[in-house]
Amino acid sequence: MSAPRLPRLYAIVDPQGTDRSPFDLAAAYLAGGARLLQLRLPGATARVLFEAALALRALTRATGARLIVNDRPDVAAAVDADGVHLGQSDVPVAVARRLLGSERWIGVSTHDLAEARAAVAGGADYLGVGPVYATASKVGALPPRGLDLVREVRALSDCPLVAVGGITPSTAPEVIAAGADSVAMIAALARAADPAAAVRDVLARLAPRAQ
Repeated sequence: MSAPRLPRLYAIVDPQGTDRSPFDLAAAYLAGGARLLQLRLPGATARVLFEAALALRALTRATGARLIVNDRPDVAAAVDADGVHLGQSDVPVAVARRLLGSERWIGVSTHDLAEARAAVAGGADYLGVGPVYATASKVGALPPRGLDLVREVRALSDCPLVAVGGITPSTAPEVIAAGADSVAMIAALARAADPAAAVRDVLARLAPRAQ
């Protein structure tokens, strides 16, 4: 398949300890203009993840947006999602590819050049790069890599890049300028007073290239 054309905002649906449901967050992000959602529910059972993914799939279909499921290619396949995002401890890309086929996207989180090279060689459709800044969104998060890693991975490969880790609406433009195709956000959206407005803010800051 050809390389994915990623929207500038890669909105991650993760309630982050708030009282908002994945469905409500997803609906708000889509209302704000997001056109790609990743469902991330750390610690959720397979049944809970499946049911949430199924509900989000209906939302994304209604708006023409894409849905990526974090970590679980089996759940992504079960709900006919647009792809899966794999961490370094998840199944290899080749295994996910057997489940999802050639048309769905497979992304891989990378934290240094060696991991980026391995992900590209393994057939990843896009790379997650980070954490760019310090983040409290993930338990046991690695130290921030800064914009230099984004620049270095961009020089390494023309594979689409999603930068992640502590990115806010105010820092998103500099991350794109460093070479990322897309910026992933978790807490900056989920914990915002108005998540839909937060999405609109990000897209406005990245205009006219926002999608």
